[in-house]
Amino acid sequence: MNKDRRIKQTEDGSYTFFIPSMEEHYHSTKGAYTESQHIYIENGFNTFNQQTLSVLEIGFGTGLNTFLTALEAEKRGLKTDYTTLERYPLLWDEVELLHQSAHRLFREIHICPWEVPCTLSPCFTLHKMQCNYPDAVFKLPPEHYDLVYFDAFAPEKQPEMWQEELFQQLYVIMKPHGKLTTYCVKGEIRRMLERC
Repeated sequence: MNKDRRIKQTEDGSYTFFIPSMEEHYHSTKGAYTESQHIYIENGFNTFNQQTLSVLEIGFGTGLNTFLTALEAEKRGLKTDYTTLERYPLLWDEVELLHQSAHRLFREIHICPWEVPCTLSPCFTLHKMQCNYPDAVFKLPPEHYDLVYFDAFAPEKQPEMWQEELFQQLYVIMKPHGKLTTYCVKGEIRRMLERC
């Protein structure tokens, strides 16, 4: 899979990857930065008003959601424990193609080793896990996460990630006041989330 990724500039000037074999982009071609900021920061992270926050991201991808969350956590002084799952991490050569790689924090996020929690600032601890998503979700502790960023590839490209059983388990590992955010607005997915 790694050899198949191609860098693409999106309409807002930020970068993403395209996987020709899947005919799928990691982010919206309208704007990778704009999409992540709107969906995961404005409609997810910034809706919480508390001292600490535990976040789970399904699909680390380019690390953009992680980066924007770390920046916002520092800006707000919100102590954030961030766990992210990824099956196929980018290679370092691919990371360097992303223009955010010039930013110290973005580089640190990618340099941080997998499977080991890294404290990147007083406000942000990162735990990257390279794993098979559906299986890993069933091994996470119950009622642990305040916020879940669900950023898997589209349902028609990665149907195993959009099964009701997986979303039921996500609700098990979320705290009672928890929130799940995703870019997917398909009616069938929204109805499934309501059932969970």
